[in-house]
Amino acid sequence: MAIAPPDALPSTATHSPRGEARLAEFAELKKARQRRERLIEAVLFLAASVSVLTTVGIVYILVRESISFFSHVSIWDFLTDRQWTPLFDDAHFGIWVLMSGTITSSLVALAVAIPLGTVIAIYLSEFAGHKTRETLKPLLELLSGVPTIIYGFFALLVVTPLLQKIFPELPGFNVLSAGLVMGVMIIPYVASLSEDAMRAVPMSLREGAYAMGSTRFQTAVNVVVPAAFSGIASAYILGISRAVGETMILAVAAGMQPTLSFNPMEPAATITSFIVQVALGDLPHGSIGYQTIFAAGLSLMLLTLCFNLLGYWLRKRYREAY
Repeated sequence: MAIAPPDALPSTATHSPRGEARLAEFAELKKARQRRERLIEAVLFLAASVSVLTTVGIVYILVRESISFFSHVSIWDFLTDRQWTPLFDDAHFGIWVLMSGTITSSLVALAVAIPLGTVIAIYLSEFAGHKTRETLKPLLELLSGVPTIIYGFFALLVVTPLLQKIFPELPGFNVLSAGLVMGVMIIPYVASLSEDAMRAVPMSLREGAYAMGSTRFQTAVNVVVPAAFSGIASAYILGISRAVGETMILAVAAGMQPTLSFNPMEPAATITSFIVQVALGDLPHGSIGYQTIFAAGLSLMLLTLCFNLLGYWLRKRYREAY
């Protein structure tokens, strides 16, 4: 037998004092429920606003300090100078010196993380059994929990000596070893998100490919990967952003020597490692040397923003709705 909702009382109930009392009680309950819902909505709104307000605060600090920096250094010199020596008497502020180290180390890391992460994701999604997947995926994600300073010393003390056996002329501090280890660190981000995107592809697409005579590998490569490309692209963009923003591995293993070079066999300084170097120094607050970290940080944020916009465009361009 259907039960009428609390708000839908029989009309006859309103003609008695008892019915009017019940109406008033239900009205109070409804108002109390609405107040609780509004309170919950307000709490959720405040929680969601934290990230937005934090981002606005970061942008405000970077822009404010960068404006003060560019009042002493021209933007043209900042973008075209081929030297970065802001702490010397003969100061130069060519951001491309740091940008070259950042881009080179990121490319080395992505050359490791993207192929390996994609292959691991295909295996976990299409070939691994349930028990194998449930065992390997948590073990893989443990790599992202290792402190980056440990990765840095591993690159310096283990990977670099191994590479020096192959390349005897390789210096002790170099971008290559730091980038390789950084790529290993990024693999869980790429593999996990790519595997989730592939698992979201409907089984009907796989079954259709099998019905046409495709093998398991052909189905994975020619059907599943294209169908999940928007999610895989998002994983790649996250990996790129993670590589661009990495600090301690490069600060320990790359040498922090500001040279304009895209050769991974040489030491280099990145934007993040320079920020660490200056932030740990004794520069007075408000000096030009101190303000360089904000100009460099703003450049890094704009670079990351470009990658995020690229990822948004790829998701919008290749997104498939099933």
